[in-house]
Amino acid sequence: MNKIRLLVNLPPTFFTHPRLEGQFQRLRGMAEVRQTSHNILEEILPDLPWAQAVIMWAWPILDEEILAGLPELRFVGQINTMEKTARACLARGITLSEARRCWSPAVAEMALALILSGLRKISDYHAAMRQGKETWVRQHPADIDPLERELSGLEVGIIGFGGIGQRLAQLLEPFGVRLSVYDPYLPAGVAEQFKVAQLPLIDLIRGSDVVVLAAANNPRNRHMIGEEEMAAFRKDAVLVNVARSMLIDMEALQRRLEKGDLIALLDVFDKEPLEADSPLRGIPNAYLTPHRAGGLLSSVERGLTMLVDDLEAYLEGRELCYKVTEEMFISFA
Repeated sequence: MNKIRLLVNLPPTFFTHPRLEGQFQRLRGMAEVRQTSHNILEEILPDLPWAQAVIMWAWPILDEEILAGLPELRFVGQINTMEKTARACLARGITLSEARRCWSPAVAEMALALILSGLRKISDYHAAMRQGKETWVRQHPADIDPLERELSGLEVGIIGFGGIGQRLAQLLEPFGVRLSVYDPYLPAGVAEQFKVAQLPLIDLIRGSDVVVLAAANNPRNRHMIGEEEMAAFRKDAVLVNVARSMLIDMEALQRRLEKGDLIALLDVFDKEPLEADSPLRGIPNAYLTPHRAGGLLSSVERGLTMLVDDLEAYLEGRELCYKVTEEMFISFA
């Protein structure tokens, strides 16, 4: 039987990294594989008509106009999916799988690490020790900084309770935190399953010592944290953003940070790489990491494996684990 014709369009080092070779061997066993690393539509267009299946990241977007010229395309697997691609594929009866949750374990662990770093001032202590400028506690308890706190028993709010938020909730269980979530699109029964309280956004912010942003980066969520929400944060609360910067009005955040009564740990920014002269670099209560939350080899390996598993299931007529449905559109960019 003829193998399915599979176009794999991914960054070049996907094809050379030894950790990923096993999955490409699997693909070559089930398909005739063509490997490309196109970034724009004009580059990939000549290869698309050949393909009966495609595995790719999220770009370029496969909209209705493009798919209309690809009558043989039957399966699309994407690491991340855009809403326009998802709608076009499902409208034409093309099976679409998405591996976005490959990032969730690493991002959730990074969120936990940032929470602990913000509460325990780990970055400050490390920097001071490197410079030989650290302060040692000489008189207990007078020398102890009251802003250095333990996580156990605090009020923690998670904004966006998808794969990242749910994994973070599991990681937080040993700390005995009082957990609340804000997610207007949360499927019925999920909050009960995780034993979390659902609150309106402003109430969650007002009631939390720690707030973690893990919401989807779609237009409906743009600047969901604006001036009113910034003003609602408790004095000396900890804000962690491991989602996307567009969720926050960054100018409003900067103004609140400059008051010195909010601690923010940010992994994402409006412009990346972050400008060398960004005011955020000089605010002592802003702790910055260069968009590293999900970017581990384990995440990449997991994502490719998820797509290969679903392609194999599709070819064998089995149920797919990561198939996109219409109910998921609301969470896509």
